[in-house]
Amino acid sequence: MKPNAIRREPEGFPRFMMVLAGMAPLFILWAIRGIALISNFYLIPACLLLALIPNLYLCLRIRGSQVNGLQATLAIGKSEDHRTHLLAYLFTLLLPLYDANLGDCRAIAAAIAAFSFIVFLFWHLNLHYTNIFLALGGYRVFTIQLAASPLNMSGQEEPIVLITWRPYINDKDHVSAFYISRTLYFEPKPARQNEN
Repeated sequence: MKPNAIRREPEGFPRFMMVLAGMAPLFILWAIRGIALISNFYLIPACLLLALIPNLYLCLRIRGSQVNGLQATLAIGKSEDHRTHLLAYLFTLLLPLYDANLGDCRAIAAAIAAFSFIVFLFWHLNLHYTNIFLALGGYRVFTIQLAASPLNMSGQEEPIVLITWRPYINDKDHVSAFYISRTLYFEPKPARQNEN
């Protein structure tokens, strides 16, 4: 994979879809809870589509990366585990928005505004990788500072995010991962682990 191809790809839409994918639990909770002013006939399909489409997009992006061989060897300089970000995600996103009183139009408008602010913050602060379904699948998230190395095929100098099955990553490790976006890579479980 050529580094220039990574740098030139538009980042906005994939990142936005990954932010929405991370918010799928909120949409599911809204579909279950209901909103008094919106008929279930419209609310439930809309919430389910908002939960499913971005996660399907993420799955297709991962699969497309694997099919097209968009794989890079990442030479690890330093790594930082981000398990605590999942807790922050749950407490800053799910609980306040789920608990919001959506009984009138102003309350719904306020919830939509709060939701928009959170989407912007997750996008702007590069937290688009936070996805509870990946956590349920046994994956962890690390911020990686790449080492200066000829094995570093990603062409990245800024920190990247690695979603991986590994419980920890040692400095100076070399990880072969698939390109998802300019700042996001995915390392699937080895075939032996997928069978268990």
